[in-house]
Amino acid sequence: MSNGYRVDSALSSGATTVSFGERFQSSEQFDHIFKEGMALVERTAAYLDGPGRKEAKTLTGGAGVLYATESMRLTTRLLDLASWLLIRRALREGEITDEEAKKKRRRVKLQAFGRPAHVKGFADLPTGLRDLIEESFAMHDRICQLDRAMTGVESDAPAAPPANPVAAQVVLLERAFAAKLS
Repeated sequence: MSNGYRVDSALSSGATTVSFGERFQSSEQFDHIFKEGMALVERTAAYLDGPGRKEAKTLTGGAGVLYATESMRLTTRLLDLASWLLIRRALREGEITDEEAKKKRRRVKLQAFGRPAHVKGFADLPTGLRDLIEESFAMHDRICQLDRAMTGVESDAPAAPPANPVAAQVVLLERAFAAKLS
């Protein structure tokens, strides 16, 4: 994989197509998002090991269980985001091939479960944890949008379209409603 731009010429129309993925990966914007994502991972680790641990000890009842659940979800989400960023950077640097990147990317699940608006008792969590969760979802949404633009595929899309036309319409409806909920 080169750091240049891939340009494919269409013989019939003379049009050219520039790969957004390769162009973006080589850009300063990618570097910015990479640094921002990794900084969020570091801030989260520092919070959970320091102030967050102290705050968790003061929680009682269901709030303590919710803190544990949401901190695990946060950690999982950030690990997936960091994996995506590291795969893209390794591809840009020529450390892995396109095929290796695709294989690794299939193992990364960019899922957005547990949105704060859907979590009962979210307001009872410490402000530090809530802020990190909100920031992680904002980063998640940006990376999912980039992933779709770079691959041309929905991140949670099925591998092959259903053979049944009704099932195909159901899948389209599910995607439309999922996008509005995210």
